[in-house]
Amino acid sequence: MTTRTAERPGVTRLRPLAVAGGLATLLLCAAGAVLLGAVDLGWQRVLGEVLAQLTGSTSPLNEREAAIVWQLRAPRVALAAVVGAALAGAGAAFQGVFRNPLADPYLLGAASGAGLAATLVMVLAPAGPGWVLGTVQLAAFAGALGGVGLSWLLSRSVGGAGTATLLLAGIAVAAFLSAVQAFVQQLDTDSLQQVYTWMLGGLATGGWRELSAALPSVIAAAGVLLACARLLDVLALGDTEARALGIRPGVLRLALLGAASLATAAAVSVSGLVGFVGIVVPHIVRLLFGWSYRVVVPMSLITGAVFVILADQIARSALPGELPLGVVTAFAGAPFFALVLYRNREAAT
Repeated sequence: MTTRTAERPGVTRLRPLAVAGGLATLLLCAAGAVLLGAVDLGWQRVLGEVLAQLTGSTSPLNEREAAIVWQLRAPRVALAAVVGAALAGAGAAFQGVFRNPLADPYLLGAASGAGLAATLVMVLAPAGPGWVLGTVQLAAFAGALGGVGLSWLLSRSVGGAGTATLLLAGIAVAAFLSAVQAFVQQLDTDSLQQVYTWMLGGLATGGWRELSAALPSVIAAAGVLLACARLLDVLALGDTEARALGIRPGVLRLALLGAASLATAAAVSVSGLVGFVGIVVPHIVRLLFGWSYRVVVPMSLITGAVFVILADQIARSALPGELPLGVVTAFAGAPFFALVLYRNREAAT
């Protein structure tokens, strides 16, 4: 299969102006999401509160209003940025490793593993200890990594070292884990609403605790992805060319998939299953900035953060009641995915 990177190389170097523009857009979107919300505090008064915290002057907000800003909006916006960056960066890595523009972070069973683990906790042990994260989040994190691990073990057990075998193993594992999840749900139908709410994704319960738990894993994974971004372009040329340049393709793929899966697990553990981010954002980046993974990976991290911040702002402000984040990303992502599917129909066959 020929990759788009090889066909349409475009920009091959990361332009400082593009990074600066992306970061400026991210800061503006984050600031706007903190200043505006479902509860109308007045953006001027919220800005006055921020300035009061920086300068020590008197705030125009009372204690309750200040809590809305610092305990609800600010951590939620930061968490949205982390989740978006994790899923988009992981999606870019998966697309590079599998040389398929339709690959996404949930391809190897991360979603089904997280869903099964979270469902087991909700059904069997709904009240967990007060650790850094609740038991549902911890189970989702472990389940996501476990699903990917099972896919890798299955592919190795049948003697397959290529991406095609790993992909088929991921499909098999995802189908099996989803079936087990459906069975577990039927054991306790009272938990169905809680399970489906989690599976639709959302950041309504996100706070500083969730952010501090997810951030180290996402930073570590992003570091690996950024360090290996240039090597993804080499992988696009084929394993023979990669070996000729002294690269071990198997080891590189394992490192990239491990880092991407870690980022995905961290995101899923605090946001539930938020779809389409890992597919849509890397394609937006390719259209705007270039096809080289030296550009796609870092710009996907930034653009993914912007994408989820905006989607979450819509989720919490569009209706009197909050929409699930996954519904908003699906509304935005499904039409774009259909366009991508049409344009890459040869890659999908």
